[in-house]
Amino acid sequence: MHAVVLPPGPALFEMVREALLGGGPALLPLAPDLPGPALRATLSALRPTHVVTAEGTRRSPDGVPARHGTAVIISTSGSTGTPKGVELSARALTASASASLRRLGAAPGERWLCCLPPSHVSGLTLLARSLVAGSEPVIHERFSPAAVAASEVKFVSLVPTQLRRMVDFGAGLAGVTVLLGGAAAPPGLVEAAREAGARVVTSYGMSETCGGCVYDGVPLDGVEASVGDDGRIRLAGPVLFSGYRLRPDLTAEALQGGRFLTSDVGVMEEGRVRVLGRVDDVINTGGRKVVAGSVAGLLAGHPGVREAVVVGRPHPEWGEEVVAVVVAADPATPPELSDLREHVKSTMPGYAAPRALALLDRLPLLPNGKHDLMAIRRHISGFVGTRDPS
Repeated sequence: MHAVVLPPGPALFEMVREALLGGGPALLPLAPDLPGPALRATLSALRPTHVVTAEGTRRSPDGVPARHGTAVIISTSGSTGTPKGVELSARALTASASASLRRLGAAPGERWLCCLPPSHVSGLTLLARSLVAGSEPVIHERFSPAAVAASEVKFVSLVPTQLRRMVDFGAGLAGVTVLLGGAAAPPGLVEAAREAGARVVTSYGMSETCGGCVYDGVPLDGVEASVGDDGRIRLAGPVLFSGYRLRPDLTAEALQGGRFLTSDVGVMEEGRVRVLGRVDDVINTGGRKVVAGSVAGLLAGHPGVREAVVVGRPHPEWGEEVVAVVVAADPATPPELSDLREHVKSTMPGYAAPRALALLDRLPLLPNGKHDLMAIRRHISGFVGTRDPS
């Protein structure tokens, strides 16, 4: 098992090719700009046999070979911050890529643009799609709207923040199929991209399912989705991971009866999956439960809001209070807390309305383009901001 600490590019793509074809070692792709402490923690937890960098390959004295059948291991910290290794087989990655290409109607040889980190499942599975399609991907080391527009590639995977920047850039989306995942799209974004000429397909999935396995709410061929009595989404099919590296305890908790127990809550509506939010994003305020993602989705539809995240913060009376963290559509005239509360209460119960408002110039992001909720929670931990007096 080789931990590969290299930038995106042809060398890494060739290693992925060999891993999927069975001619090379299992890969643990890691971002080359990963901070030293995080890199050491990941290597310590996942124990690769070798580490590959621009300087060469070195053997790790305490490394453990990958389990039989493992092609790629994706490091994910989840909500705990402790690195976990998601083991993906060549069979699962190929099944995911094949089902994706069929659903999107991508013809053999058509090229994909990779501007997401291959150390994350979104970037890694794009390379797998290219291999299955028999094409060479166009790989960008970093995301740039201008570079995407100049690439003239017709298939690309983006997260909502990247798509928003493409829409704002004003070019490069005409005739492009955008596979949009990583987070829920804020209201109006998909419509704006389609008005710019893009075909947008929303994707839901995670590292444990080889990335997106539900497109526009409909599971890919071979994938089964269900919602348990606890409201949690369960997924099954050939795209599932094999387990968590060196953690049979976590594997047993997550894989139950051949189904992956996700950390998301949702509902099934006429065969379609609708994700409401994450289990760990449920805010318990005064004994009542609020799904943070649902509130954030409503706030993002307010005309004064460009982006919104909702988190819970400890409160001496209610246990937790609902806090809205917002980027204003117009910084000169930011929305008032009272307006945002009324906007939420027009659709949801009053206890779901935010009790505090924090305004930011930009929401911090993780390398994969998702909101950095840990950084946001740290920011608001001692923040007073605007509060509801009632």
